[in-house]
Amino acid sequence: MVHVRVAGVALDATEQHVILLKPVGALPGVGNILPIWIGAQEASSILVAVEKAAVPRPLAHDLMISMLTELESLVERVEVTRLEGGTFFAEITLMTPAGVRIIDSRPSDAVALASRADAPIFVADDVMDDAGIADVLIEPEAEEAVEEFHRFLDDVEPDDFRE
Repeated sequence: MVHVRVAGVALDATEQHVILLKPVGALPGVGNILPIWIGAQEASSILVAVEKAAVPRPLAHDLMISMLTELESLVERVEVTRLEGGTFFAEITLMTPAGVRIIDSRPSDAVALASRADAPIFVADDVMDDAGIADVLIEPEAEEAVEEFHRFLDDVEPDDFRE
């Protein structure tokens, strides 16, 4: 397993959200980075957690952390465990009063929870080998897209997510 951190959330050329996981301690522009494509709401949730941004009402992942706390449980770690047919799989390891529990998860939800719980994130070696790409410094266009997404987060209101 490779211990990773959230290096960023960005938009790709087709304006799809992607989370970038980078080995802990690796320098920018050096080594591999793991891109995982995720939904817009998950991207927002991860950015809110990573940036420790205040939100007027709890997001779904905040609710999950509150529930775990009330149940005297905590997120011990999350792992991106495998890649099958282009789909990433993850597991959340919980410490509960009844012992260790491992829960199947989408990587985006696992990372969002880990980011809120300050829990370590790991990627299986074979996943990083198979799907990791060379880390390159951010192109100016990509940096502009990230800044635009940050501006969106600054202006978004809870009512924007109501159905």
